[in-house]
Amino acid sequence: MKMKTLRNMCLLVVIVMLNMGPVLAQASSKKKLSDDERMEWWRDSKFGMFIHWGAYSIIGGERGSKIAGGGAEWAMDKLDYTIEEYEKYPEMFNPQLFDADAWVTMAKNAGMKYIVLTSKHHEGFALWDSKVSDYDIMDTAPFKRDIVKELAEACKKQGIKFCLYYSIVDWHHPQAQGNLYPNYNISQHDDPSVVNPEFPKYYENYMKPQVGELLKNYGDIGVVWFDGDWISDYTTEMGKDLYKYIRDIQPNTIVNNRVDKGRTGMDGMNNKPGQFAGDFGTPEQEIPDTGIDSDWEACMTMNGTWGYKPDDVNWKSSEDLIEKLVDIVSKGGNFLLNIGPDGYGRFPAQSIRRLDAMGQWTKKNGEAIYGATASPYEKPKWGRYTQKDGVIYAHVFEWPKDGLLKLNKDIKVKKATLLTDPNTELNALTTSRELLIDVPQLAPDTTVSVVKIELAK
Repeated sequence: MKMKTLRNMCLLVVIVMLNMGPVLAQASSKKKLSDDERMEWWRDSKFGMFIHWGAYSIIGGERGSKIAGGGAEWAMDKLDYTIEEYEKYPEMFNPQLFDADAWVTMAKNAGMKYIVLTSKHHEGFALWDSKVSDYDIMDTAPFKRDIVKELAEACKKQGIKFCLYYSIVDWHHPQAQGNLYPNYNISQHDDPSVVNPEFPKYYENYMKPQVGELLKNYGDIGVVWFDGDWISDYTTEMGKDLYKYIRDIQPNTIVNNRVDKGRTGMDGMNNKPGQFAGDFGTPEQEIPDTGIDSDWEACMTMNGTWGYKPDDVNWKSSEDLIEKLVDIVSKGGNFLLNIGPDGYGRFPAQSIRRLDAMGQWTKKNGEAIYGATASPYEKPKWGRYTQKDGVIYAHVFEWPKDGLLKLNKDIKVKKATLLTDPNTELNALTTSRELLIDVPQLAPDTTVSVVKIELAK
């Protein structure tokens, strides 16, 4: 009897160990990385997709004859909706054409390495199955599908890093903005003088638990991207506490500097480096004139708005967007380029065309972008430099008409070729003033052509 019991116990131990194998393997792969190791994938990626999507995508930045100034994602504020009036839009949100796999495929084909989705924007409506609130995609909307879950799975399947935006501002929650005041009106949403004494309760009992849900239920989150740090109710103590909370749950995730209160406005960089929480700066709709001695990412729209707004036809050209990508990488930054899907879940055709053009360019020239670092030289008049592994890449925006590309004379050439034609060596001559490279009369690319210069040791 005892031998039989012993055999059963041994069998049970074996079964448990077999089942624990994958868990133990997973745990060992989640070891805490150093800051440089943690940031490595992000620094190498260079190019990501921002997706602004929510109930505001139904509105399209218009209400009757009124058009929302600025971003269409601010429709609740700019078009003077009361909370009760606005609630009908989440109740209508039913994007039957949403296809997570197709979205991720478009990002991947464009050369993007990560996606940042607005899990909850300022409107307060959550795109995941939140247990903290009923104001979400599963409980309020007729769609009844967890968008965060579907995109997380699609990203994992296609090898794209999945990241999430979360708004500190919440225009719907009674403890998050000034709606405890008797004379509350919608214009107080972005008034820094309006405070809510119950905001700390919102932070502890609503915001923080929701962030926890996103980190605990959807696998590895590459970046947690905050916004709304400008409001008076949110404090630097909360920011530092939230940063620690995130890193305690997912030690290897990356958090932008808007988790704290240190940035100096739209230029996005902390005014006192080292004193505020966050792993990278966030210039918005602008590119610094020079490189910055810290990690940073420029976020930018394709037209003038983050959310879907058909009235905004001021689209940047594909050539301009490619040049912006090169400019940013040449200064040591990342480029987070925005898409604003419509209320049905479709990317605008104008965005798709630009993604396709960028994908065609990065497919041929990605070597000069991914993993590249800032240029060691001043930016030339004809374009930009990037560098990587003993190579300088000359990104030529304006191809020389005389067939002579003039570069910094300090560049010591071992071999020069067109990046798209590695078998044809270009002649190079160093003078007392400059390095001259003999290039073809016609530019190999109609947007940005790249000359690869292997450096002599």
